[in-house]
Amino acid sequence: MAIMTRIIYFVYYFWKLDTKMFKKFLYYTIQRTGKGAVTICFDVLKASFKYNISLLEYFQFHFYENNELQKIKWAGTGYMYEYQKKMNPPKFRQLLEDKTIFNKNYSSYMKHIVCDVEEVKTNSAKVNLLLSNPSGKIVFKIKDGGCGRRVLVEDANKYTQDSLLKFINDNNYDIVEEFIIQHEVINKLSSNAVNTVRVITQLNRFNEVEILGCRLRISVKGNVDNLAAGNLAASIETKTGIINSNGVYSDITKEDAENHPVTGHVIKGTKIPFWKETIEMVVSAAKINPINRSVGWDVAITPTGPDLIEGNREWCKLLFQLPVKEGLKPLLDIHANF
Repeated sequence: MAIMTRIIYFVYYFWKLDTKMFKKFLYYTIQRTGKGAVTICFDVLKASFKYNISLLEYFQFHFYENNELQKIKWAGTGYMYEYQKKMNPPKFRQLLEDKTIFNKNYSSYMKHIVCDVEEVKTNSAKVNLLLSNPSGKIVFKIKDGGCGRRVLVEDANKYTQDSLLKFINDNNYDIVEEFIIQHEVINKLSSNAVNTVRVITQLNRFNEVEILGCRLRISVKGNVDNLAAGNLAASIETKTGIINSNGVYSDITKEDAENHPVTGHVIKGTKIPFWKETIEMVVSAAKINPINRSVGWDVAITPTGPDLIEGNREWCKLLFQLPVKEGLKPLLDIHANF
């Protein structure tokens, strides 16, 4: 059964493979190691079966230069699928997956104005506040969007309540919200997008909230901050809120960034404002729905404090591990095996 399961996983990895990126990573690894393409590809296949990782993760986890003790510590796609399925049972995930439901349940942690379609249709007062918000911008989203998918930023003064509703319906959006003005400390680092803090919480066997890791997602040029979109990520020290790593990419051909590529701002050593309040907020949020035990919370840091954006039940293993340059599966095994 275990062999058959691994075969199924491998077929999935091959089906989802970004062949262009694979070739890019393969060529880079050939140049770096001096090994031939056949040797590396064979090692990729072997590692995928043995460690249940995707074909690209072989390169992103630097398996081509890691020893056995290092390799077994990395949590790949297969492990994370099984872990998060156990921690966040599929039939109870809607609270996190559907942004319209999430916003209603976690509104007390949100500073920015959020309207679903029904509110745009019926709540004129709230829509007027939305369209006159201090940023002058609004953001359209779909309720099940992830990784910045189908996010549109527009000028608020283009719309009235009626035209806003028409635009949402015509373009199949589910949510429109206030564009967030981020804290000046974060804005100096990167001003192209709202750069969110990802805090991963875990309920342990005693239903106590533990922090598995904190990361800052740093936009480089676009209007989203996702690592998968070519942006940077850095590790944040949980106790102090100070960034304690350089920025890293998921693209192994790019060097780590000591300074932001556009602003030139030094990444490591930056202290995230309102850190105590941020941690207190996510710990409180993690207790609302204890059936979802492991959640990656995205938090914007505004001039007046932390602002909850969303909770992710399938939080990213690359964002979790790449900034600290080590596999963190042993940390998850503690909770997976109780």
